[in-house]
Amino acid sequence: MTQRHPAAPATTATPDRAENHDDHRADHRADHRADYRAAFNAAHLPMAVVDRTGHISGANQALAALLGAEPHVLAGQSAAELVDLASEARTWHAYQEVLRGRQARLRCTRRLKHPDGHSLWTEITLGPVPGTDTGDVLLSVADISDRRDLQARLRHLQMHDPVTRLPNRALFFERLSAALEASSYGQSGTGRIGLCYLDLDGFKAVNDTLGHRVGDRLLTAVAQRLTQCADQSGYGRTGGHLVARLGGDEFALLVEDSTGTEQLADLARSVLAAVQEPFDLAGQRLSVSASIGVVERAAAGTSATGLMQAADTTLYWAKADGKARWTLFDPERNAHRMTRQALSSTLRPAVERGEFTVEYQPLVDLESGAVRGVEALVRWNHPQFGTLTPNRFIAIAEEDGSIVQLGRWVLRTACRQARRWQIEQPSDSPVFVSVNVAVRQVWDSDLVGDVAEILAETGLAPQLLQLELTESAVMGSAGRPLQALQALSDMGVRIAIDDFGTGYSNLAYLSRLPVSVLKLDGSFVRGFRYEEGSHPNPADETIVEAMVQLAHRLGLTVTAECVETAGQAARLRRVGCDTGQGWLYSRAVAPDVIAGIISRQAAEAAAGTGPGRPEGPAPHPQL
Repeated sequence: MTQRHPAAPATTATPDRAENHDDHRADHRADHRADYRAAFNAAHLPMAVVDRTGHISGANQALAALLGAEPHVLAGQSAAELVDLASEARTWHAYQEVLRGRQARLRCTRRLKHPDGHSLWTEITLGPVPGTDTGDVLLSVADISDRRDLQARLRHLQMHDPVTRLPNRALFFERLSAALEASSYGQSGTGRIGLCYLDLDGFKAVNDTLGHRVGDRLLTAVAQRLTQCADQSGYGRTGGHLVARLGGDEFALLVEDSTGTEQLADLARSVLAAVQEPFDLAGQRLSVSASIGVVERAAAGTSATGLMQAADTTLYWAKADGKARWTLFDPERNAHRMTRQALSSTLRPAVERGEFTVEYQPLVDLESGAVRGVEALVRWNHPQFGTLTPNRFIAIAEEDGSIVQLGRWVLRTACRQARRWQIEQPSDSPVFVSVNVAVRQVWDSDLVGDVAEILAETGLAPQLLQLELTESAVMGSAGRPLQALQALSDMGVRIAIDDFGTGYSNLAYLSRLPVSVLKLDGSFVRGFRYEEGSHPNPADETIVEAMVQLAHRLGLTVTAECVETAGQAARLRRVGCDTGQGWLYSRAVAPDVIAGIISRQAAEAAAGTGPGRPEGPAPHPQL
């Protein structure tokens, strides 16, 4: 049988023992405060206790020495005034929140003045006094001057170019961004900003021939001259203009509070002249030049990126215009460039989106006035810029290679349309279609294969297709282009030289090309005008007549472009020109208009009242 132990009687503290326990705790707190006070006074870190009202209730000797006053003198003074906590709104608000107990800690950097006169950087820290519930705040002040000096030296190294000692790209953009902030161009400034952006012409040749050491010396010498130019012309709030090396041989001169384009032009001229003076570099005498892009505008609404893009574009213009010059930013020229870029970026997908259409301009027989063929002219129905003619986008398409895709689409569309007219209006002399072909289509695609495939797909006879290439593209052709032209001619496709008379005019080579048609450039035809009291040069008619006779002797037909008046047409017919094309007959029109012309022409032929008579063609009223 298990023995049960009696429960232990409950112990109850007597009043004397409870009082002794409380006294012990009070003594402990007192000892703790005494230890804390001793540590506080002996600490090398400047400190002070701040009450809830923001006044110092106690300061240690280190803080007193830092501020040049005895500890008892600091008592009762405003902590914010002693360590400059009220000069910045954000810091002042955070300080108030710490005093109210709503924020645990505040840390900020302040520059204080030492009693001996020198300034020092300090880090101010505020937080609750450990081990108390009085709401007092402990303020400490740490001298971080050495750290700041080190940071300043490191920042200088980081923000300056090691070769020229000029501010680098990072510092330049920091300064530029600060200058463009709304607060920086208030009542005290002009509210404008300017930039000269330059690079040295031919600097790479100096590095390649004389070595990078000489190249670096040249950059340093250029930097010194740019700085001199800036110092001589600078009078802004900063005491001068910022000169920076942005990388390589690129430099920038930033003009804050500029007074207008004339100030920037004067600065660009002085820089250009200074750089063009010969340089003597350790026995090497070098002469270089610079290209400068100049931008000046209102600071409001301008971004650092936008300003640099404008400067870069203008520098490119200076290079393209011949180098060794300065060029001022032109908004209209830039708008054209931006439009070109916008067209280039959207051209290739525009074909897939179906934004292109084809219109057709009649090719009229100068003897009978009948429409013998049409030239297919592509139009871009751009969603932003409206209807664009080929001169707005064909060159862009040739540059980026999208001409191959676009040209193939135009060829297929034109052949399909010509076949549709042939089916809808059967005739012994169906209308042919003439399609322009770019040189890049010959080189970068299988033009012969594309033509054969499209003709087979559409059912159009090869004799009803004419391909137009510019004279400069055809003359002197050899190898693949000549082989392609010969293969197309053997297929039955007609080859026409467009704008004849404006290119190489290699007449000896002309006889060896598989060409069927010469299209005279409009500059010759415009000299044929008798209207409005004009007096054309007789040499124009002599030249055209000679070209027509030469073409006929070679078995070629001749088409005159840009025929605008009946007088021109009559004179062209007299010299033997075969067909004409121009506004006298019609502008480029939609396919259904051409269908109407073909229909009426067939009806006139059936009735024996065909258009035109030998004495001179009259323009069709329907064209």
